[in-house]
Amino acid sequence: MTSESSATVYDDHVRARMIDFFTLEGQPWPRRLWDVGSLLALQELLEASTWARHRVLSMSAVDWQRRELLRAIGPDIGLGAKELRAELTSLLSNPLPDPSPAHRRLEEIIDHARGGYIRRWADAATLPDQQRPRPERLARVIAAHLLDLGYDASHLAAWIGRLAHQRAGVEKVLQDAVSLDAAGPREFTVLAVLETVPERGQAQRHEAWVSVREVIDWLKQRGHSMNGVNPGGGFIYRVTARDPFSAASQARELVEHIVARSSFMRGNRGRIRPAPHLWVDDHPVPIPFATPSRGADVLSLSNEQSLYQIDGRRSLIDAALELAAPVNRGVLGPAVAGAWAAVESLLSHPDDPAEAERSGKAVAADRLAAIIACSWPRAELTALSHRHRPETPDSLIKQLAACSTNRDRAFAVAEAVRAGTVVRPADRFRRDSDIAAAQRMRHVVTDPRRELSTAVTVLRIALRRLYRTRNIVLHGGSMEGVALKATLRIVAPLVGAGLDRVTHAMLVENLAPLKLAARAEVGLKLVGGETGLSVVDLLEPRQ
Repeated sequence: MTSESSATVYDDHVRARMIDFFTLEGQPWPRRLWDVGSLLALQELLEASTWARHRVLSMSAVDWQRRELLRAIGPDIGLGAKELRAELTSLLSNPLPDPSPAHRRLEEIIDHARGGYIRRWADAATLPDQQRPRPERLARVIAAHLLDLGYDASHLAAWIGRLAHQRAGVEKVLQDAVSLDAAGPREFTVLAVLETVPERGQAQRHEAWVSVREVIDWLKQRGHSMNGVNPGGGFIYRVTARDPFSAASQARELVEHIVARSSFMRGNRGRIRPAPHLWVDDHPVPIPFATPSRGADVLSLSNEQSLYQIDGRRSLIDAALELAAPVNRGVLGPAVAGAWAAVESLLSHPDDPAEAERSGKAVAADRLAAIIACSWPRAELTALSHRHRPETPDSLIKQLAACSTNRDRAFAVAEAVRAGTVVRPADRFRRDSDIAAAQRMRHVVTDPRRELSTAVTVLRIALRRLYRTRNIVLHGGSMEGVALKATLRIVAPLVGAGLDRVTHAMLVENLAPLKLAARAEVGLKLVGGETGLSVVDLLEPRQ
């Protein structure tokens, strides 16, 4: 491969993965981000130490978090290579109680690390091929960092989409990312329209209130259509945000607080109803009030013809699905609490042994991580089997034509990828994303134990973050956690993936969730070994 073609492949991979990470609506869980950035993780550790002082979190949980973070930041180029790295490593090597000198020093180190974080990655990307970061790693850290800063995924998707259309190289992408990192939040004006306004007199006394006539004038002056807009009044909020979508999100939260209060009015007869859109000044189009689904998909209910199969008895799966129902579109607190309640109800047991590194019900997070990791290769390989469309039929397309099940299709692709066959997707829009997925699968089928172990570690961290966040919400009574929104963004699709596999096992095999977890844990130990266990069969019963 020439240096020019190598650079093109590298650029395509980085752009494609960033598009994956910023595309939330309809994006399959294997292609999403599974973790937050290092700087947010460090802030989260500081916060956890404070909650441990208030006995909301256990010190064993915080120590586990600290040790895992120390391992995770090892390859993070953005955290420096000399004095900054040495100080950070030293601090994370010992407990960080709050208050303590070490806790205060870590706060200072985070501020020093934040400046120049993306610039250090950008510098590393200019190194020769063998020394620069892997494109997958580079795309992940940059995407996570920008999202953690507070940029909305929709704004970032439009940004990287423009660069992809221009076929911009990594150098240009990272230059723009540095600019986004350096640009501070700014003030936005957002109009939130209410269609019904109970207790109007109270609303009119609010400083941000605007009347029906003022709403209409505001929209017309800015060239917006009134079609479908039925204002009963509204609020003009001034918020500080990174982009128009983030500004709309802040205004949405303010309205949701009001709507939540109105739900407690007597008989629920006077509930506030917001308009379907929000309008941000200087943004050309209205932004939907309803948030996109967070991506927790349980497709087995439909695939196994069980969506309507209710007999009046509430099974373990039914209870878990009801508990987790708010995770897709619910407000933050119930979504976090319900998601964890579903996980705990399925994957914990009163007889679970107490372990020093696993406080409370954290074992449920670890079991779900094992199940999800085992389902990852099969999900991705199956998707690739349906995307492979070479212009000239090859041996793989002929093998796929003879397959009668998705398992066989996934196995055929796994063997082809292992042998060096190039997956050739047809759809140009998804082509680079599919090629990047095939590259990841090549690593998995070549060294399954190592790659799946890495995946389990990342998933375990994400799901234990859900457990900690739930404890902060329920036991700390706080909705202000530094990683609350990021937690839901990351774990909702993962919880959906886990629930999907648990549901499938119950519907097809009548296999209990804990037994599925045991199968996954054993599979991770045996895959690629003497038993011949394939990455596509990790959750399948042994024949």
